[in-house]
Amino acid sequence: MATDRWNVDLVRAHVFISGRVQGVSFRAYTRDRAREAQVKGWVRNLSDGRVEAVFEGPRPAVQKLISWCYSGPSQAQVERVEVHWEEPTGKEGVFSIVW
Repeated sequence: MATDRWNVDLVRAHVFISGRVQGVSFRAYTRDRAREAQVKGWVRNLSDGRVEAVFEGPRPAVQKLISWCYSGPSQAQVERVEVHWEEPTGKEGVFSIVW
């Protein structure tokens, strides 16, 4: 676990979301929520139908984003959320959609 200059616990979560999560603006909503929370990282669609995301930032903000992933946008039907905690790298930029 890392800390920033304000002594806030920084965490990194690598998340995989399964269900009806593509074609329902899941990535765009995730990007917008992450930017509002000032969490860094990225989100993308996977060829197997899942959505993958990396959230890096203060623990409360990252945990709130993970909680949101269990429901996602109103059109989504989330079946499973897998979270893998990793060491923060400090190298993530503004949260974005990657291809």
